[in-house]
Amino acid sequence: IGLNFMSYMKGCKTGSASYAQIVGEYGTWGVNVMFQGYGKMTETSASGEILGNMKALDMVWSGSYSHALSERWVGGVSGKIIYSHLGEFSSCALAVDLGLNYFIEEKDFSLSAVARNLGGQVKAFGDHHEKLPFDLEVGFTKGLGHAPISISLTLVDLTRWSNDYFYSTAKKIGKGRILTNHFNLGVDIKPASMLYISAGYNFRRAYEMKAAGSSHAAGLSFGAGVNLNRIKLGLAYAKYHTGAPTLALSLAYNFQKKQ
Repeated sequence: IGLNFMSYMKGCKTGSASYAQIVGEYGTWGVNVMFQGYGKMTETSASGEILGNMKALDMVWSGSYSHALSERWVGGVSGKIIYSHLGEFSSCALAVDLGLNYFIEEKDFSLSAVARNLGGQVKAFGDHHEKLPFDLEVGFTKGLGHAPISISLTLVDLTRWSNDYFYSTAKKIGKGRILTNHFNLGVDIKPASMLYISAGYNFRRAYEMKAAGSSHAAGLSFGAGVNLNRIKLGLAYAKYHTGAPTLALSLAYNFQKKQ
């Protein structure tokens, strides 16, 4: 079972709870619920008249199943119910995520591909139904021999290559910059069997935050945690916007004792 909580902008908080269990020799199933609360906002009319306060909330319920297809291939699918509430308006969507992983244990190498948000709205905020933000991601992780270090590279938003998709103060973004904006780098270090330290760099977030006038720690994220016999505890730091950094806390408990 796992619990996660993160403080976001002022008044905004996000969290999740999940449970997973092994099924037979090759399968694993799990359930998850996640929320994003945006706090109170001032509600106004179309003419700018203040009507009072309103609340906004997003929630996602999901169920997942993964199966070992062979010694090195694992596939998975996740079905999601997405609910969004904004004042007196609400919306609901159904979506599916698909994933495939290839792992070579003796070389400590993993290659994965994920397709997110395949689906659509079943209830719109108004008369217009919007498309879900489909995302295609490909990434790999490689351990560095006998050193307790692994490096990851993930390419995200692989269906979005338009200049208009990225925030910039320039009229046009170069092709090289558009390419690097799809890159996420990560490093994991395990100085001890029960301890890990992580660092990441998001090229797009760094570029857009610098364009917005915030270069301090732009694109960087850091994390650390301990893996005890049954309990896992983690803490992470990142900056997603120009206002303030965020802290995320994760806690997991394994009901099955390690051998």
